Amino acid sequence: MAKEKGGTMKGKIQRTMGAAIILFSVLLTFSNPTWAGGSIIDEWADVKAPKAPELKPVSVDPNVTALLVLDIEKRTCNSERRPRCIASVPKIKSLVTKARAKGIPIVYSLTSRGTKETILKEVTPLNGEPVVKSSVDKFYGTELEKILKEKGIKTVIIVGTAANGAVLGTAIGAAMRKLNIIVPVDGMSDKLYSEQYVAWHLVNAPGTRRLTTLTQINMIEF
Repeated sequence: MAKEKGGTMKGKIQRTMGAAIILFSVLLTFSNPTWAGGSIIDEWADVKAPKAPELKPVSVDPNVTALLVLDIEKRTCNSERRPRCIASVPKIKSLVTKARAKGIPIVYSLTSRGTKETILKEVTPLNGEPVVKSSVDKFYGTELEKILKEKGIKTVIIVGTAANGAVLGTAIGAAMRKLNIIVPVDGMSDKLYSEQYVAWHLVNAPGTRRLTTLTQINMIEF
């Protein structure tokens, strides 16, 4: 009996110590939120930017490729609102010129308040080049998918503004339709952080990473 009592007492001590440890852990957690892991807002200043994605040269087949020029309008692309957009326009113009020379279809987009006349003159659509109007995803509520299907398009080159709006939204829409996506980073524009985030997202997010190639306009060959 003495042995049993001793064993029982030892068990009680162990259970008491275990309960004390659990209680201490709970109290420590609630008294120190960092211990439990704060939200991204709590740890915002601790975030370090990942390594820049690799830019790759691309050679496209003009027979199955289309160029999408998104929202390069006076209201969205100006020196006051998006000076980086204005800086990108000459490069986009050069890409448009090369695409036309190779017979690559070009589709333009407008914001909900835009008109064909508000597209900047440097990249004004020619007669016959389609223009669609929508919010961030230019496939939504437009004939963009139909236009691309009728032309047998398998790859889209996407340029425009804003990077975290029309470019990202339309790239996701293209990925959902299993299209290959080429995004020249010097052809998309917004604030620096937005451009950085979008570049990272396109080649890391599950929906787009296997279909997207990041490049520069001078690295695209037709």
